[in-house]
Amino acid sequence: MKTINELEEIYDLQLKKIILDIKKNKAKMVLLQFPEGLKPYATTIVDFLRNEFKDKVEFLIWMDSCFGACDVPVLGNKLEKKIDLVIQFGHSSLMPSY
Repeated sequence: MKTINELEEIYDLQLKKIILDIKKNKAKMVLLQFPEGLKPYATTIVDFLRNEFKDKVEFLIWMDSCFGACDVPVLGNKLEKKIDLVIQFGHSSLMPSY
């Protein structure tokens, strides 16, 4: 398993921007969507974000398919009302830089 530093050497995850967006939106529950290539690292990214927010923000990982920005998950009214922010990690800008 790669560390967050190893992932950031390979992928432009824009974690600083994500942190600022969460703070700006005062989000308490955030849904994260990942392309297939990043799904194995989803928990590493969530662990990093949880540490940043000292467990004051809850993160959900969408593990079903994600075919781009128009593919927003349908979770049902009850859960959708609780989600303050959806963050989708894209495909093309996250191509390895090696």
